[in-house]
Amino acid sequence: MELAVEVNNLVKVYESKVKALDGVDLKVEKGKVFALLGPNGAGKTTLMRILTTQLKPTSGEAFVFNFDVARQGSEIRRIVSYIPQEMSVWTDISGYENLLIYAKIYGINSNDRRKVIEEVLRSMDIEGVKDNLVKTYSGGMVRRLEIACALLARPKILFLDEPTIGLDPSARKVVWEKLTSFKKDFGATVFFNTHYMDEADLYSDEIAIINRGKLVKSGTSEELKHTVGGEVIVFGVNGNSIGEEVLEAVRGSSLVKDVIFHNSELSVVVENAEMVLPSVIDVLRNKGVPVKKISMTKPTLDDVFLKYAGTRLDSTGRISEVTQVRRMIRRG
Repeated sequence: MELAVEVNNLVKVYESKVKALDGVDLKVEKGKVFALLGPNGAGKTTLMRILTTQLKPTSGEAFVFNFDVARQGSEIRRIVSYIPQEMSVWTDISGYENLLIYAKIYGINSNDRRKVIEEVLRSMDIEGVKDNLVKTYSGGMVRRLEIACALLARPKILFLDEPTIGLDPSARKVVWEKLTSFKKDFGATVFFNTHYMDEADLYSDEIAIINRGKLVKSGTSEELKHTVGGEVIVFGVNGNSIGEEVLEAVRGSSLVKDVIFHNSELSVVVENAEMVLPSVIDVLRNKGVPVKKISMTKPTLDDVFLKYAGTRLDSTGRISEVTQVRRMIRRG
């Protein structure tokens, strides 16, 4: 098994004494699509910037295709591409001109540039707008152009920081179709973080959850869901708090595997929802907890994230912020 990424006891402490990474261990196989999930400030971007040699670790080791990030940065930069959340193209020139600049930065031979640029334009399906100013592009087109720029170098591993943040569902789907095609055609590894659980669920081979600088759980989507349990009963209740006495009473049944309360929702993990539901309702009624609604589902990645990170992945504010900034940049 060849590893694209190997991280051993990685620590990053900023000058303010904030420990952004706290002993991270991680392995990502070559040719896989790997998703990193975590709340804001969990250490996702810090880890990605260390792996792409933008930051130095405080201690520990990190390797990309066996190259040491601390000592072999130039070798790593030849085989990786990185797409940040921030805008990485110029909006007052055309898409083709952006690609030409990046082709020169990557050192692509002048005799090959036009051919390589035309190939990535086709792969991202933006040939028809290549001569238009980027400021006239939609958000999805801008993101595809940014990915096209990154693909010019034919990277062995592509690092994506929130690759589709702020895009509508159809634009997100197109971006992932193109990324999946690139991975298949060139055997590349894709390492991304996202606020969209459905992306991690649909497109990743493996997922890791990071919280407060520590990796708390990893596995395939199905493996992670299996750790939660068979079914989840969600009770919508009045108020933002339930006493520990109530939680302990619900946990008292041998048929209940886990109980989590967050934002006026009580999630009860069980093997058989229909069998357990009446007894939990009785407990809540006896404890004077009014129930507004009840739903039963199979475990989702949201449930996994809640279990291991202690919160739901709230993306609304961050998505709105990034979308607004990128829109303002496009408009100049």
